[in-house]
Amino acid sequence: MKWITVVGITVCVILMTFYEWPKMDWNQKKEKIAFITLTAMGWLLAILLLFFPDMPGPTQMIEKLFKPLGKMLE
Repeated sequence: MKWITVVGITVCVILMTFYEWPKMDWNQKKEKIAFITLTAMGWLLAILLLFFPDMPGPTQMIEKLFKPLGKMLE
C-alpha cells in the first residue's frame, strides 16, 4: 500500500514540474536549479516520512543540538 502512495507522490511531483517548467524562461538557470533542488528535497522528505513516520523533526534536532549550550549558559 505504501508503494501506491509513493507512486502518487511521484506523479504529483511530475505534474507540478510539467506545470511550472514551461513558465520559466530558458535563461533562468539558477531558478531552474533551485526548483529542481527544492522539489527533489520535498519529494525525498515525503517518501522518508511515509516509510519512517516517527522520524524526529527539525525542532527536535535543534533542541538536541543546543540543549548542552543552554545548560552551560545557566
